[in-house]
Amino acid sequence: MNLTQEEILEQCTKMCKNTLMETLDISFCEVGKDYLVAKMPVTSKVHQPDGVLHGGAMVALAESVGSAASFMFLNAKDFYIRGIEISANHVKSVKEGNVYAKAEIIHNGRTTQLWDIKIRDEEHNLVSVVKLTTIALPKTK
Repeated sequence: MNLTQEEILEQCTKMCKNTLMETLDISFCEVGKDYLVAKMPVTSKVHQPDGVLHGGAMVALAESVGSAASFMFLNAKDFYIRGIEISANHVKSVKEGNVYAKAEIIHNGRTTQLWDIKIRDEEHNLVSVVKLTTIALPKTK
């Protein structure tokens, strides 16, 4: 796909309309040759009852950025991208600010892709480490 970085970020933003990503205020903010970054504000909307970022919200952020990266880097207009396995280790609590998820490709196969996703706070502290496997399913006509 021969798009500029701005065009890739714009396409990612368009894909989020009326979705969980829009509900969680996830936005895409940086793209490189083999990575994509998304951010999510940490507000009461994504807190667990004791006032810290909910692990499920972090997993939703990670799957969102990894799946979007698969879609963008595969030139996947002829494919549906689906997450098929995800595992997360949460290592730090966050109460406010923003968190940033950076998806980097580990394996870019024709059918499956493996992503390493690190979530960090605004001070670049590691918050969560996520591994995501996506699958590219051909669209039938």
